[in-house]
Amino acid sequence: MAGYVCTVAGGKGGVGKTTTAVNVSTALQQRGHDVVVVDADLGMANLGELVGAADGPSVHQVLAGEATVEEALVDVDEGLTVLPGEQSLDAFAGADPAGLTDVIERLRERHDVVIVDTGSGVSHEMAVPLGLADGVVLVTTPAEVAVTDAGKTADLVERLGGTVLGVVALRATGDTDLAGIGSRLGAPVLGAVPDDPAVGAEPAVVEAPERDVSAAYGALAEQLSQVFFDGVDPADAETVLEEAWFEDSTESVAEDESEDREEENEEDSGGRFGGLFG
Repeated sequence: MAGYVCTVAGGKGGVGKTTTAVNVSTALQQRGHDVVVVDADLGMANLGELVGAADGPSVHQVLAGEATVEEALVDVDEGLTVLPGEQSLDAFAGADPAGLTDVIERLRERHDVVIVDTGSGVSHEMAVPLGLADGVVLVTTPAEVAVTDAGKTADLVERLGGTVLGVVALRATGDTDLAGIGSRLGAPVLGAVPDDPAVGAEPAVVEAPERDVSAAYGALAEQLSQVFFDGVDPADAETVLEEAWFEDSTESVAEDESEDREEENEEDSGGRFGGLFG
């Protein structure tokens, strides 16, 4: 049986797509699933650096015909397999995005789940991983510009005939209007992940399993496993959310995003988490 291909996407850069892809993938691997993560952000690849697999052959070399998929695959923490990229302009210029189709299809024959990490914006190279996916998970922060750009990605998925499984809100706080975000993007809110400045760039579920952010990613992975393997409709699943994760949270988002947060949250949010707790 072929594996499930899930693409992690979002319109704005820096919202946490790669962080989400790595943490969810690692949590799925910890739960006994055979998972591979592909860095399809050909312009700004950073998956390899995040998981300590920046050396050796890359997906760029595979797409340029200079290496095989097998040569470029690397096993990292918890047995997770990654297909990393590289950041040089020469590598980007030589990589043909159309080749991602063959790469992803080959990997789905060998793994239970293929998680595809993508870049920001709307581009030709985004079309392949979005169009091939069995389902797309949108990642956003509560910032207005991030939600707006995630909406553009959702529109592209629809034009390509793809399926948006739902939305994950990163850097969420107790005041985040999750219901409003889901309504604007026309997709269920799969879960919310609290901001945690104490957790570094490494996969939190490995480096800080005791933190709330790791619990959030673990619960999200558990929910997605039911979608991937049991056929659960994400629209019928409950949002992965624990009030305790956000009891000490603050509006600690990057300065460039904090200026864009929605002013209407204070007026129309429906209370804590937009009424998701009733």
